[in-house]
Amino acid sequence: MVAVQDRSWRIYIGPAIVLVAATVAVVVVRAEWRHTSRPSATTSTHVVRHPGITHGKPVYYVVRAGDTLDAISARVKVSVRRLLNLNPKVSPTALFIGEKIRLR
Repeated sequence: MVAVQDRSWRIYIGPAIVLVAATVAVVVVRAEWRHTSRPSATTSTHVVRHPGITHGKPVYYVVRAGDTLDAISARVKVSVRRLLNLNPKVSPTALFIGEKIRLR
Protein backbone atom coordinates (compact mmCIF):
# COMPACT_ATOMS: atom_id res chain seq x y z
CA MET A 1 0.00 0.00 0.00
CA VAL A 2 1.03 3.55 -0.65
CA ALA A 3 1.24 5.69 2.41
CA VAL A 4 -0.59 8.99 2.19
CA GLN A 5 1.52 11.80 3.41
CA ASP A 6 0.07 14.13 5.99
CA ARG A 7 -0.77 17.20 3.92
CA SER A 8 -1.10 20.47 5.63
CA TRP A 9 -4.43 22.33 5.40
CA ARG A 10 -2.45 25.44 4.54
CA ILE A 11 -2.17 24.44 0.88
CA TYR A 12 -5.94 24.93 0.55
CA ILE A 13 -6.00 28.48 1.92
CA GLY A 14 -4.87 30.17 -1.31
CA PRO A 15 -7.51 28.60 -3.58
CA ALA A 16 -10.19 29.12 -0.92
CA ILE A 17 -9.36 32.83 -0.66
CA VAL A 18 -9.49 33.18 -4.46
CA LEU A 19 -12.87 31.41 -4.55
CA VAL A 20 -14.30 33.61 -1.79
CA ALA A 21 -12.98 36.78 -3.48
CA ALA A 22 -14.49 35.76 -6.83
CA THR A 23 -17.84 34.99 -5.18
CA VAL A 24 -17.89 38.36 -3.41
CA ALA A 25 -16.99 40.14 -6.66
CA VAL A 26 -19.83 38.41 -8.53
CA VAL A 27 -22.33 39.28 -5.78
CA VAL A 28 -21.25 42.94 -5.76
CA VAL A 29 -21.35 43.25 -9.55
CA ARG A 30 -24.79 41.61 -9.76
CA ALA A 31 -26.16 43.85 -7.01
CA GLU A 32 -24.83 46.95 -8.76
CA TRP A 33 -26.19 45.74 -12.11
CA ARG A 34 -29.63 45.17 -10.60
CA HIS A 35 -29.51 48.58 -8.94
CA THR A 36 -28.71 50.37 -12.20
CA SER A 37 -31.24 48.36 -14.24
CA ARG A 38 -34.19 49.36 -12.06
CA PRO A 39 -36.31 52.17 -13.41
CA SER A 40 -35.86 55.43 -11.59
CA ALA A 41 -38.51 57.98 -10.77
CA THR A 42 -37.54 60.00 -13.84
CA THR A 43 -38.05 57.19 -16.35
CA SER A 44 -41.33 56.76 -18.14
CA THR A 45 -43.76 54.13 -16.95
CA HIS A 46 -44.44 52.82 -20.44
CA VAL A 47 -48.10 53.70 -20.27
CA VAL A 48 -49.55 53.62 -23.74
CA ARG A 49 -51.45 56.88 -24.01
CA HIS A 50 -52.93 58.57 -27.01
CA PRO A 51 -53.53 62.30 -27.22
CA GLY A 52 -57.15 63.32 -26.90
CA ILE A 53 -58.30 60.21 -25.03
CA THR A 54 -61.40 60.77 -22.96
CA HIS A 55 -61.77 59.25 -19.52
CA GLY A 56 -64.08 56.51 -20.84
CA LYS A 57 -61.41 54.90 -23.03
CA PRO A 58 -59.10 52.20 -21.64
CA VAL A 59 -55.48 53.00 -20.81
CA TYR A 60 -52.86 50.25 -20.84
CA TYR A 61 -49.47 49.60 -19.25
CA VAL A 62 -46.88 47.46 -21.03
CA VAL A 63 -45.13 45.03 -18.65
CA ARG A 64 -41.34 45.30 -18.49
CA ALA A 65 -38.74 42.91 -17.07
CA GLY A 66 -38.90 42.78 -13.28
CA ASP A 67 -42.40 44.27 -13.02
CA THR A 68 -44.82 42.93 -10.43
CA LEU A 69 -48.46 43.79 -10.01
CA ASP A 70 -47.62 45.59 -6.75
CA ALA A 71 -44.91 47.67 -8.44
CA ILE A 72 -47.18 48.54 -11.35
CA SER A 73 -49.94 49.46 -8.91
CA ALA A 74 -47.65 51.81 -6.99
CA ARG A 75 -46.19 53.34 -10.16
CA VAL A 76 -49.50 54.14 -11.84
CA LYS A 77 -51.44 54.81 -8.61
CA VAL A 78 -54.14 52.17 -9.26
CA SER A 79 -54.93 49.56 -6.60
CA VAL A 80 -53.97 45.93 -7.17
CA ARG A 81 -57.60 44.95 -6.66
CA ARG A 82 -58.66 47.37 -9.41
CA LEU A 83 -55.97 46.00 -11.75
CA LEU A 84 -57.16 42.44 -11.10
CA ASN A 85 -60.78 43.45 -11.71
CA LEU A 86 -59.86 45.12 -15.01
CA ASN A 87 -57.63 42.20 -16.06
CA PRO A 88 -59.35 38.95 -14.99
CA LYS A 89 -57.12 36.75 -17.17
CA VAL A 90 -53.89 38.17 -15.73
CA SER A 91 -52.14 36.00 -13.17
CA PRO A 92 -50.51 38.21 -10.52
CA THR A 93 -47.63 35.73 -10.19
CA ALA A 94 -46.98 35.27 -13.91
CA LEU A 95 -46.66 38.55 -15.77
CA PHE A 96 -45.04 38.40 -19.18
CA ILE A 97 -42.77 41.03 -20.71
CA GLY A 98 -44.70 42.98 -23.32
CA GLU A 99 -48.08 42.01 -21.89
CA LYS A 100 -50.60 44.87 -21.76
CA ILE A 101 -52.31 45.52 -18.45
CA ARG A 102 -55.46 47.62 -18.51
CA LEU A 103 -55.29 50.52 -16.03
CA ARG A 104 -58.64 52.28 -16.64
